[in-house]
Amino acid sequence: MSQDSSRQGSIDLIKQIEQRRKSRVLVYFCADRPPSGSQIAPDAVRPLYDQLLTIAPTKLKNLDLFLYSVGGMVEAPWRIVTMLREFCEKFTIIIPYKSYSAATLIALGSDEIIMSTKGELGPIDPTLHAVMPMPGVAQPMPIQFGVEDISSYITFVKEVSGLTDQAALAQTVTLLADKISPPILGSIQRMHSHIRLIARKLLSLCRPPIEETRITSIVQALTEKMYAHGHGIGRKEAKEIGLQIGKEPETGLEQLIWRLYLCYENQFSLNDTQDPEGYFTSDSEDEHIWENWDVACVESTEKTYVFRGRLRSKRIREKPPSLTLNINLPLQFPPGVQPENLPATLQQLLQQMVQRAGTRIRDQVLNQIAVQMPVIAVNHKLVGGKWIDLTQGQS
Repeated sequence: MSQDSSRQGSIDLIKQIEQRRKSRVLVYFCADRPPSGSQIAPDAVRPLYDQLLTIAPTKLKNLDLFLYSVGGMVEAPWRIVTMLREFCEKFTIIIPYKSYSAATLIALGSDEIIMSTKGELGPIDPTLHAVMPMPGVAQPMPIQFGVEDISSYITFVKEVSGLTDQAALAQTVTLLADKISPPILGSIQRMHSHIRLIARKLLSLCRPPIEETRITSIVQALTEKMYAHGHGIGRKEAKEIGLQIGKEPETGLEQLIWRLYLCYENQFSLNDTQDPEGYFTSDSEDEHIWENWDVACVESTEKTYVFRGRLRSKRIREKPPSLTLNINLPLQFPPGVQPENLPATLQQLLQQMVQRAGTRIRDQVLNQIAVQMPVIAVNHKLVGGKWIDLTQGQS
């Protein structure tokens, strides 16, 4: 499907949702398409703000954010929510499918959450990325782990294992500090406190206001009482937690919400293979580049922004054994032609040609050996990614 036809299909659906909802709709869609997707990040604030300036020259009565994302950076939700609220009296989140982690935080800051039948929120326990030395590895390795995993470890030692002796508990903490450096443990503590603070601040923005005990209960449920980061919270469970879930959308609206999601699912090819090997056109191809790889969009009826870059995929193969190849290319001269009788310049030219041919043959043999080696990894990198206004210059 072309970009123009895809955009026209999404615009028509946005208009229909606006008519039913009596609101303006803004879409923030972060594709989780393999092998390179996107997540909620502060760089989206700028295109979102530009959209708001266009669709809300005066304060809107109702603003709906149609949101899809598997997560992102924890510093982005507060900036996004407080900005959106400056342009409307009532702020609503529409959840067609996945809205995890940072996307759930954005939902906490809305006055109402409209979830489709398939809509899912998630825990808000953040993941910390760090570089740590590993046993038997020369260079420090990047690792990631859930911030709540550390406090869960202490809870396990105290409550499940039944360890109560203070000296033994101190030794357990010392073992933890031996594995994870104090600066990283400090970062974990700051993140642990920060996520709770941000969640409370976002919930305090809701209108009508949410009582303090309910805020505390929601924060605890989303940070401590969900034991798997990938747990999907459906509409019924979200209500039980105490989130500001609106009434179930009537059939016509439900269908429009899902059709709009499918439009973006098709645009970003979300159902393409997740096998990284499936993106290469042949067994001998070790590098492939997609010139226009879109990973996110911010869209309204007036404008469409996409985050676009060049995706470079490269196979990493096991190193071939060290080989020494001696290429001897004997020259066959016609009968009666003696090489020593040829002019010196011609003899030199022939010798250079033989040497170049030998080098090419050797390189081709080594390359063929290399491409026959087993693939041990596939690396992907989005190069030169930036937000692009697809409607710029269009009437």
